[in-house]
Amino acid sequence: MTWDTAAQWRTTVHGAVVFTNGVFDLLHPGHIEVLDMARREGTALVVGLNSDASVKRLKGPSRPVRNTAERAIVLAGLESVDAVVVFDQDTPFELVQRLQPDVIVKGGDYSPDTIVGADLVAAHGGRVVVVPLVAGQSTTSIIEKLRG
Repeated sequence: MTWDTAAQWRTTVHGAVVFTNGVFDLLHPGHIEVLDMARREGTALVVGLNSDASVKRLKGPSRPVRNTAERAIVLAGLESVDAVVVFDQDTPFELVQRLQPDVIVKGGDYSPDTIVGADLVAAHGGRVVVVPLVAGQSTTSIIEKLRG
């Protein structure tokens, strides 16, 4: 969805809207676990997806492996995901500000005070949830394994 479409969609959801974000370059069991657990926190799950340009700035010139459209299609095809919105900024702060989710969820490599947008969600009475990581699962480790 575009930002405008997502903002309009958000007004039609009856119940808690959950937000999470990330690169989701090579989807792995850790991603699925976070997305499934995030979806259980509310009525609908919107995923903020880093654009190719923001991934390159954050992860380096060899990333992402899959382009924005490919990553968005894979995420949108998951049962737990209701909407995917691409953001070009280094953080999803402006997108969280625009969508005003009721719950924000991130994986266990974050804490509530390091989750971008958590303060915005908490300020309007929302919840911040940290999901435990699945051990041994990361896109970086998958790429390293493929390189041998």
